[in-house]
Amino acid sequence: MMDNKTERVSILTGLQIILITSILLYFGRTLFIPLSFSLLISFILYPVCRKLESRRISRVGAIIIAISLLVILSSGLIWLLVSQVNDFSTMWPQVKSSLDDLLFQLSNLLSENFGIIKSQQDSYTDNMLSKITTWIFESAGPVIYQTGVALVMLVLITVISALILYHRKQFVSALIGLFPSTEKEKIISIIRDSVDSYYNFLKGMIIVYLIVGILNSVGLAIIGVPHPILFGFMASIMTIIPYAGILIASLLPITVAWITFHSIWYPFAVIALFAVIQYLEANIIFPMAVSNKLQINMLVTLVAIIAGGIIWGAAGMILFIPFLSILKLIADKSPGMESLSKILGNDAK
Repeated sequence: MMDNKTERVSILTGLQIILITSILLYFGRTLFIPLSFSLLISFILYPVCRKLESRRISRVGAIIIAISLLVILSSGLIWLLVSQVNDFSTMWPQVKSSLDDLLFQLSNLLSENFGIIKSQQDSYTDNMLSKITTWIFESAGPVIYQTGVALVMLVLITVISALILYHRKQFVSALIGLFPSTEKEKIISIIRDSVDSYYNFLKGMIIVYLIVGILNSVGLAIIGVPHPILFGFMASIMTIIPYAGILIASLLPITVAWITFHSIWYPFAVIALFAVIQYLEANIIFPMAVSNKLQINMLVTLVAIIAGGIIWGAAGMILFIPFLSILKLIADKSPGMESLSKILGNDAK
């Protein structure tokens, strides 16, 4: 009887901790999201800094080199994407011609089958364009503001990452000092394994993008869409933006398929292809690749993705996975948390 009562108290305590933590994370997301990204970046760059410092490069120099490499790599990817979009902008005359043909056919269809004369169609079109123009002007301010905030946050995240790398020994010493001296080795082990988990998370994400890019490219090649590798890997990279990313990435291949084949079935085939691969990526590829690297089971990974999206949005869907891995490490090394370790683990025995 006493054991059942103790178990109920333990469950209630756990639920209270989850609720309080969720509330703090939700209302403190403005602070916690950039700090979490900074921690993620510093963990990823730490092996690079350590290797550079082992070659007698100063800590400041190693941090500058590591961050510069990350910035150059990111800038190169952005430049490649922008340059490819600019190249395809030369196809606008063909797109405009196809749009004019489609609008002409649609106009005739409305006139012949629904009795909507040309003047009424022009009136509807003018009203629609006026509303779209108004919406664009109304949205311009918030979009510019959010873009400015994002740029400032990128700079702050970079600076915070550099400071974490520079003061890492002080932070580790302070963290160890919060626990009894008998726990020192365990805390050091958890910190070391946490860095490895973040690194494994990054490797898992790269594997996901490669698999999705290959599947996209093969599928587009089978359909017959020109430049399948370019479109395939663009769509793969854009999946980092949940839901909206794949929609944005699919616009170019859909347009090219339509212009190339002058048939509605080819754009529908592209949409179906991306829908199937997006489903596989979200429910099979991502959980398997990332979960196996972080030693977390697939069900808990999916729950973490959903919970992260609810609490922190798209950022939470990315950050909550490595957080879950750290929780798994703590549970593995802490007496009394064996049940939590088993729930999070991916051992099916």
